[in-house]
Amino acid sequence: MATTLPARQTPHATGRAGSAEPVHRADVAVDAASGMLTGVDLAVRTAGLTKRFRSGQVAVDGIDLEVPRGSVYGFLGPNGSGKTTTIRMLLGLVGPTDGRAWLLGEPMPDAAARVLPRVGVLVEGPAFQPYLSGAANLARLDAADATADPRTSRRRTGDALERVGLAAAARKPYRQYSLGMKQRLGLAAALLRPRDLLVLDEPTNGLDPQGTREVRHLVRELADAGTTVLVSSHLLTEIEQVCSHIGIMSRGRLLAQGERSVLTDARPARVVVTTTVADADRAAAVLGSLGLVDVVRDGAVLEAALGTPPETVSAALVGAGVPLLGLEVRRPSLEQLFVTLTGEGFDVAR
Repeated sequence: MATTLPARQTPHATGRAGSAEPVHRADVAVDAASGMLTGVDLAVRTAGLTKRFRSGQVAVDGIDLEVPRGSVYGFLGPNGSGKTTTIRMLLGLVGPTDGRAWLLGEPMPDAAARVLPRVGVLVEGPAFQPYLSGAANLARLDAADATADPRTSRRRTGDALERVGLAAAARKPYRQYSLGMKQRLGLAAALLRPRDLLVLDEPTNGLDPQGTREVRHLVRELADAGTTVLVSSHLLTEIEQVCSHIGIMSRGRLLAQGERSVLTDARPARVVVTTTVADADRAAAVLGSLGLVDVVRDGAVLEAALGTPPETVSAALVGAGVPLLGLEVRRPSLEQLFVTLTGEGFDVAR
């Protein structure tokens, strides 16, 4: 028997910080006997997931996370926004104060023994034995996996080290690894076996630009092979370049989620026109005649919400005898979306 989840609000991007339109998910149901999700193809889902510490601090405030299978979901927000606490609850490492969570359609933490072998995880910096080599550390982790075939352990550890660029340092003691090498070994541990879901918390922490590019390539490669990837990061460039879907966190709340292109395209593009100071008034009149709104003038530079093709704008300006020294179309970005929703900034680069 299936029971329908209580209707809740699924956050979507809006122009007002913290607001969300209610979306009723009648297709989402929970089997009363097994607790499994039915009727929806999500790799990760939460309903009202909340974590309140004894101090009274609310680290995660009733979030409804939805990560489609096969997606690369960028979990975006500044440090301290609740991303890592959410991930720890998803994996059963921390108990929620309220709400429920499912991984690969099964309830957590009840189904952890069945689900976690299908999930690769890198959370908050991996912990390894300092006096063992990288290969020995991976072999130790592999041996602890009751579902892994011990006869193929050596091949699995070798393949994982090769995949993250640590084959040459396989016999080097972990205590001699740099921060970037330690992060790579954590990734290798998450990739010891094929996974249906990969959860990466700040995966490029400590990596140089080349290592960061390699991680992005690896994530795309895994996604192309059918693995769902949840990437938590406070770095904008990391999310923009690799993710198909995003969720934006701030102060424990999920303010927006969905396909990246849909969320950014929800805000109109803007056209920036450069003319001469003497012709700026005429340029503003032309933009107004085209129905463009929110016209802002700064000397010889005018900006407006783009509601008509840019070639129409340029033709109208030239046709009116306005000297056109420059025309640029600025598309909405994740940074603009985040600032609009939260009123705060975050790291856009290392």
